[in-house]
Amino acid sequence: MSTAIEFNHVSKQYRLGLVSTRTLGADLNRWWTMNIRGKEDPYLKIGSVNDRSTKADNDFVWALRDIDFKVEQGDVVGIIGKNGAGKSTLLKLLSKVTGPTTGSIKARGRIGSLLEVGTGFHPEMTGRENIFMNGAILGMTKQEIAAKLDEIIDFSGCERYLDTPVKRYSSGMTVRLGFAVAAFLEPEILVVDEVLAVGDAEFQKKAIGKMRNISEGEGRTVLFVSHNMASIEKLCNHGVMLENGMIKKTGNVHDVVEYYLQDQIKNKNFLREGNGFIRFEDYWLERNVIEIGDNLEVHISIRANEYVDSCMLHINIYSSNGQYVAQSISDDDTTFELKKIESNKEYKIKCLLPYLNVIPGHYLINLWIGTAYEWFDWIKECMRFSVRQEGKFINRLTPYPSDAKIVLQSHWTYE
Repeated sequence: MSTAIEFNHVSKQYRLGLVSTRTLGADLNRWWTMNIRGKEDPYLKIGSVNDRSTKADNDFVWALRDIDFKVEQGDVVGIIGKNGAGKSTLLKLLSKVTGPTTGSIKARGRIGSLLEVGTGFHPEMTGRENIFMNGAILGMTKQEIAAKLDEIIDFSGCERYLDTPVKRYSSGMTVRLGFAVAAFLEPEILVVDEVLAVGDAEFQKKAIGKMRNISEGEGRTVLFVSHNMASIEKLCNHGVMLENGMIKKTGNVHDVVEYYLQDQIKNKNFLREGNGFIRFEDYWLERNVIEIGDNLEVHISIRANEYVDSCMLHINIYSSNGQYVAQSISDDDTTFELKKIESNKEYKIKCLLPYLNVIPGHYLINLWIGTAYEWFDWIKECMRFSVRQEGKFINRLTPYPSDAKIVLQSHWTYE
């Protein structure tokens, strides 16, 4: 299999604040050196790492730093990372919207890009005119574009507005037409940023299906940026995780997504509320990856700062998009009681959630402890786990939907 894209030690530096060197002579010297003599920017300086959470210590920042990897023809690569990690910058470099500061990018074939709402569209031109303009930019003849026109119009669902200037389209309509143009004009490489999130659920499903067909059926290459880990795992076979403009991990998409989710937990300052009478000291899962129908074991350690006569503990499970899925409450187990909690004493508790029958995907856990009248401690998204559809349960169980809101009959014990 041949290499479709090759990033060779690519870096991109931006200057914060003013863009110029602040003097005409220096600007002319930069232009002469870079454009006539073909040498490096004489005013290039070593910059800060692109960590948006810290204050800059100089005027230069590396949006990307030493990016080096290859993408094989027919691969679907998911680019993931926090906001500001460099994902969109990477795709802009590949699409030649901007150039790298250092390093080089080799791409074999035509590139179709959908980087933001309205990418490549002229607002004064109609949808039909923009389709032909984009095809011409990709090097296609008028006859080739016309042969694809009906498929583009049908997929986008914008037939009624095709002869209306694009500036009058909603963002959702613009994305629909933009994706249809990028996907159906047969680029060898399709580059898609987070813009699909603008579309409705029906369009997102169509778009992901089309990208899968492009890669599997037609052998073309796709680079896909998204914060939706379920979509990344469903569509992609390889993953690249960026952090502060640098590659943190590459490899099989499932491994990269798992690493990303666990890394988020490890480095996150959790949202925490409560009066502090009882605090969660520690918490962990026996396994972070289970199959449909497997048990999930949750281990919790609590410590009281005040004597508490009676309270209850909740384990709340949410899907990765924030939908409430299931709950376990200590009071529902008649063999277990949280009573007479002494001050400055640690209590270790295990909750067994049996036969967790939810659809495959990534899930978050919130912990809450308190009474009907007050909250002692509440921590959001302090644990994550993944459910996969493999092995012994694959044909026997019908999983609950992700918004089922199930009350689990769990088994609670002191350890």
